[in-house]
Amino acid sequence: MKLQEIREKSIDELKELVLNLKKDLFKHRMGHNKIKQLENTALIKNTKRDIAKAKTVIREKELKEAQNA
Repeated sequence: MKLQEIREKSIDELKELVLNLKKDLFKHRMGHNKIKQLENTALIKNTKRDIAKAKTVIREKELKEAQNA
């Protein structure tokens, strides 16, 4: 997911995105353990990065709101 796409979302949408990405990460990990081999191992890495990007943007927006208030 591109950073620009993430920045366009509201805080509530980002929190929902993080929740969905965490669920996806869990599914990737459990699927990996079930069959002992994940077809695309980069999925786990990319999902973790997307979670970090979304959390970073949430924090930036919260700080920006705090400064404006």
